Amino acid sequence: MNFETKVLHGYDMLDKHTGASSIPIFQASTFHQNDIDNLGEYTYSRFDNPTRKSLEEAVACLEKAKYGLAFSSGMGAISAVLTSFLSNDHIIVCQDVYGGTFQLACDMIKRFNVDIEFVDISDTVKLNAAIKENTKAIYMETPSNPLLKVTDIKAVCDVAKSKGIITIIDNTFLSPVYQNPITLGVDIVIHSATKFLNGHSDVILGLVVTDNDDLYKILKKQQIVLGGIPSANDCWLVMRGLKTMALRMKQSSYNAMKIAEFLDNNEKVVKVYYPGLKSHFGYEINKKQASSAGAVLSFDLGSYENVKTFFSKIQIPIVAVSLGGVESILSYPTKMSHACISEKDRLKQGITDGLVRLSVGIENVDDLINDIENTLNFI
Repeated sequence: MNFETKVLHGYDMLDKHTGASSIPIFQASTFHQNDIDNLGEYTYSRFDNPTRKSLEEAVACLEKAKYGLAFSSGMGAISAVLTSFLSNDHIIVCQDVYGGTFQLACDMIKRFNVDIEFVDISDTVKLNAAIKENTKAIYMETPSNPLLKVTDIKAVCDVAKSKGIITIIDNTFLSPVYQNPITLGVDIVIHSATKFLNGHSDVILGLVVTDNDDLYKILKKQQIVLGGIPSANDCWLVMRGLKTMALRMKQSSYNAMKIAEFLDNNEKVVKVYYPGLKSHFGYEINKKQASSAGAVLSFDLGSYENVKTFFSKIQIPIVAVSLGGVESILSYPTKMSHACISEKDRLKQGITDGLVRLSVGIENVDDLINDIENTLNFI
């Protein structure tokens, strides 16, 4: 079954009791029990909720895995995964990681005496050199946020599996439409469903997927005990968003490619970061493991002053944090997604004062390019 069909018919989309074409919103905190010696499937919504379970089964299906777990945010999902490790464990995290993940690793996880090491894991030589006897996990983002660095997923998984190390990936940027890390050997896949899975900039929600029975048990306990669950209403909204995800991603990714090509040939732009460009260092790897370069790109305008001018003159994209909506969204990583990182660490990652991130929406691409071109003329 092709993805465009699978996203509508690959999992249970109908209400079992009424045949309704939309899963109901079970807005209930607790459930009546007919027999206290044999409790039903649902008892309390922190443990499980029918609407949430439908979403979890849906994303597991789309990611070609057995299990899905929903959390109150993308960071809630990442936190549940990373706090499952124990004192004296060593975790390798990709060097250019989302700012929230960086802050979680440095400010919170290290308090539990877990050793976090940031490594350029796109280089397997550096990855192998960083592995210790107590290394328990490798955490990836590919493409990364915001520099779109590409990591060879299978190569990392091969190294990890040979040493009994768990692999984790944030698959938010490409979504299951374009990349299925489970099929490449990854143990745990994370999504900020706030982004492309929902696609309408009106939900905060995170998802975790795994094919491993033991990891599922650990993460399910994390979900229940830590309690960072999403509401039934938010779960329903994401399920609604899934229905159009393939169409949205197709249009947005088409637009992103056209915009990246335009920017790459504009003298006002210092550099473009987009794995769909043949000049991108990770072009061949991304082509091998994903069916598209996605809908997010970044470009360097050379200075903060140029960024300030660009943002003040642009007409169509909104200027905001987040990404993955139907509308194009311009972000300034230095003061938005990576504001929590020190200037030293930010520059070490390659995030300059001139860097701009663009999450491309579903607007007419000619309108977007014309707007960008007109705005660049002010620089």
